[in-house]
Amino acid sequence: MNDNPLLQHTELPPFDAIRPEHVTPAVDMLLAAADAALERVVSPEVPAEYDAMATVLDVAVERLRTAWGNVCFLQSVADTPALRAAHGQNLPRVVDFYTRLGADDRLFAKYKAVAASPGAAQLSPARRKALEDALRDFVLGGAELQGAARERFATIQERSAALSQSFGDHVLDATDAFSLFVTEAELAGVPADVVQTARQAAAADGREGCKLTLQMPCYIPLLQYADSRSLRETLFRAYNTRASELGTPEHDNSAIVQELVALRQEEAALLSLPSFAHLSLVPKMAKSPEEVLGFLRDLAGRARPHADRELAELREFASGALGIADLQAWDRAYVGEKLKQQRFAFSSAEVKQYFTLPRVLEGLFRLVETLFGVAIREDQAPLWHASARFFRVWRGAQPIAGFYLDLLARPGKGSGAWMDDARQRWQRPDGALQLPLAHLVCNFAPPVGDKPTLLTHDDLITLFHEFGHGLHHMLTQVDELAVAGISGVEWDACELPSQFMENFCWEWEVLQRLSAHVDTGQPLPRALFDRMQAARHFQNGLRMVRHCEFALFDMRLHLEPGSEQRLLPLAREVSAEVAPVLPPDFMRYPHSFTHLFDGGYAAGYYGYAWAEVLSADAFSAFEEAGVFDPDTGARFRTSILEVGGSRPAIDSFKAFRGREPQLDALLRHQGLA
Repeated sequence: MNDNPLLQHTELPPFDAIRPEHVTPAVDMLLAAADAALERVVSPEVPAEYDAMATVLDVAVERLRTAWGNVCFLQSVADTPALRAAHGQNLPRVVDFYTRLGADDRLFAKYKAVAASPGAAQLSPARRKALEDALRDFVLGGAELQGAARERFATIQERSAALSQSFGDHVLDATDAFSLFVTEAELAGVPADVVQTARQAAAADGREGCKLTLQMPCYIPLLQYADSRSLRETLFRAYNTRASELGTPEHDNSAIVQELVALRQEEAALLSLPSFAHLSLVPKMAKSPEEVLGFLRDLAGRARPHADRELAELREFASGALGIADLQAWDRAYVGEKLKQQRFAFSSAEVKQYFTLPRVLEGLFRLVETLFGVAIREDQAPLWHASARFFRVWRGAQPIAGFYLDLLARPGKGSGAWMDDARQRWQRPDGALQLPLAHLVCNFAPPVGDKPTLLTHDDLITLFHEFGHGLHHMLTQVDELAVAGISGVEWDACELPSQFMENFCWEWEVLQRLSAHVDTGQPLPRALFDRMQAARHFQNGLRMVRHCEFALFDMRLHLEPGSEQRLLPLAREVSAEVAPVLPPDFMRYPHSFTHLFDGGYAAGYYGYAWAEVLSADAFSAFEEAGVFDPDTGARFRTSILEVGGSRPAIDSFKAFRGREPQLDALLRHQGLA
């Protein structure tokens, strides 16, 4: 056991040493310790005092959480059959413990005793918030249930976790399973670096020609640039039928979605709530499903006239300039790119030449250092892949956090982009200060030949977005585990710092500092930037309507009785309500909608738009004072980033802006005012 890297007390996780065979022995020991701590903390031996309980319970639970988090993270970025099997074998055991912990009426009673004690008034604001959240979560965790209802609640938690894991595995496997070998001639119109990557992928498989996949660095530019309409349709169909009944049976998520939604509704009913949507909103800023539906429909209504005009423009251009009389879903990205090139005289491929990954990271780090008074320095750490990197964040002579970067796409790695908290800031009961660690993950195209990775402007926005989440986690000054960093922040406010950071990607002063042409080293020209700015709101109406469509589907799916029996009809109903055109009949986006079924956003996808109201309004302060203004940066850091979840998000926003948020900034930033 002393050699098990999941059990070693090291400053940084030994990711390079963790193997599938380490998982079960580590979980055995950590679960036993956590169970023993639970039994001890509810006994008369431990008084109903905050510190006494944390010393016994929080230490053991946090150790389990960290080790299991490392296993889950590795399974998401370095998946192997053996690791997946070890994860799947132990997932029910870990879920069972957390379900029992969250529903233990003895522990619930002890926390209530802490809240009712005379000492409760002397607790710090952060501890009072953590205590309030804990009492709420006990109720949501089934602590007030008895008998058969309690047993059924626990069964639902275990089954739901297994289904979510299977859903994500199916999406990953369906994505990785697809490949299409084509000749280079069939890739007419596709940027040279994408073609070269496809050629290298084919050669790696011992094949002639070019290998196409559904990984984002391949799929997106193929849809944007491939002149072959049939090739675009083939890829579009493959991508949008992943993990559905229209693909391979072993990857079909149909039954999983149906069962998962039904279980969520049953869980809400056990807690005497009308629907899972109501349950999901209890710890969020939004007060009711009706409020969310009204917000989304209002936003969609404001965006719809723009979307209608944009679609009409695409159809007219496709017919008149490209000879495409019947614009289809697989044509829209291609036609949109051509129209953008004609109207604004630049292409996404042209812009990409100015954003090399090394230069972008350097510029991003300098921006963060200027605004938030920190320094970022690369350091050594055990890693899971040769392309991953580790950095420390310093304030003065003291390190305050660390983060891992894993930015390049590869087989066995989950698609998309995300931030994970590898470890939270915590003033431990033994007096030691535990510093936060973050994982920042993206899926950018690997470098081609001797040139560095090139980022599209959308890639740039994605990187800044995830780094915003990382800043929220890393710059916290809260010492209480349950409300430090992103912990305890309402889910529909978590996107505030991430979407806030996206705005810097449209500032001339910022882009000057993080752009350098891959061949000449010259920064982004002002004339090209001006054309980018002119195109900033290009098709924003269509994008906003699409987001509202997804969010409305999510909310209605988790609100309406029996929705799991009519998944596709519901998706089409929502499309008919808000979208300017119905999607193709074969579209199966719910089957790969990992945010909802393997990502924690169930009945919460609206949060992106909700938080964008906050983030756009917050960024307005920098527009007023200057994007590099350190005083405004310091206020944002102290008012929002440092306080984490230690107070309601609306209070943090008002502390920064001095008023309630206003919708005007969002509409202006989206070009929908």
